[in-house]
Amino acid sequence: MDRKLYIASEEEILAGRVTDIYFARTKEVLEKSGKTNVRAYTEIHAYGFPRGYDWAIAAGINEAATLFEGKDVDVYAVEEGELFRVYEPVMAIDGRYVEYGIYESSLLGILRHATSIATKAARLKIAANGKMLIFFGIRSIHPAIAPMADVYALIGGCDAVSNIMGAELAGVKPVGTMPHALILIFGNQPDAWKAFDRIMPPDVPRIALCDTLSDERFEALMAAEALGERLYGVRFDTPGSRRGNMRKIVEEARWALDLAGYKHVKIFVSGGLDEEQVRELADIADGFGVGTSIAFPPSIDLAMDIVEVDGRPFSKKGKLPGRKQVYRCGKLHDTITPFNARLEKCPICGDSVEPLLKPLVKGGRIVRERMKPVEVRERVLRRLEQLMKIEEFRREPLLYVP
Repeated sequence: MDRKLYIASEEEILAGRVTDIYFARTKEVLEKSGKTNVRAYTEIHAYGFPRGYDWAIAAGINEAATLFEGKDVDVYAVEEGELFRVYEPVMAIDGRYVEYGIYESSLLGILRHATSIATKAARLKIAANGKMLIFFGIRSIHPAIAPMADVYALIGGCDAVSNIMGAELAGVKPVGTMPHALILIFGNQPDAWKAFDRIMPPDVPRIALCDTLSDERFEALMAAEALGERLYGVRFDTPGSRRGNMRKIVEEARWALDLAGYKHVKIFVSGGLDEEQVRELADIADGFGVGTSIAFPPSIDLAMDIVEVDGRPFSKKGKLPGRKQVYRCGKLHDTITPFNARLEKCPICGDSVEPLLKPLVKGGRIVRERMKPVEVRERVLRRLEQLMKIEEFRREPLLYVP
């Protein structure tokens, strides 16, 4: 195969070409053994989370649905951007196994990667305590999947993304400041900042990069003196190898700016940040640029397992056989029941409940309206706000057979 970039096309993914060889061989064995009409009900769930994780944000649901268009299958799933726990199915597929089994690799790849990115973004959004959170980690991943990372970072809670194409797919405007290259090409900081101010349109915030050639505090004051009231903020992008105590650096710069009469100038921090660093700076910084820790998050290891064959509950060891539904009450108490149990009240608190798994695909036709990424983001933020008000979050759902 001769191609310039080692990427699969949309057509190749939808044709089932991106799969592990044993799924292709399994399909061939079933077809030649007369097993093409065997129906299987499979569920996608996580049996464990990364250390320190009590929940995850389901993402990639809408993309995954496209794998089953035109296939004689029914698919149930939680809503895009919904919070879920371990053991809870986030998606279930019902149909002839030969119709959909070959898509397992692509399906899990979409769901796992999207969910991992969205979940990490959500955790960072909580750590930022309401401050601006921008994703610009596309330089750490292959450009073919960079727009995907942008969309799911935004869905997870990031306020903006820097990638032009990713922002376009997400339905937002790209956001960014300036690179060190601009300052180095001009040869000094003030000339670069003033050129940026002179040429960029008014709707682009004047945020000066202030750590290229000297101390952050001195460059911040230099930028404020150069642009005055037009300066919206400064960004410190000091790499970890030279950072020292970033909190002290930000405190020092904030003090100096305020003392000189530049209280309007905001301070943004970037450069190798993760949850711990963001949490430590959330009370004194005005915003954060986060890249690699979102682009390469801990993996939410979703698995796909058969739990029913030809209507009979049946699964491998370590898995719960039979179709399942997840019911949730307003206090985020989750209960897993047999699919047709029709639970009405939460067994934990008695509040009313609603099912999380709802039809996504019926007979190969997508039946759920596809929400825009910004709309999904709003749902995630509401759920995170609700989550933060819960004093004791139940890590695992209740297993309940009425």
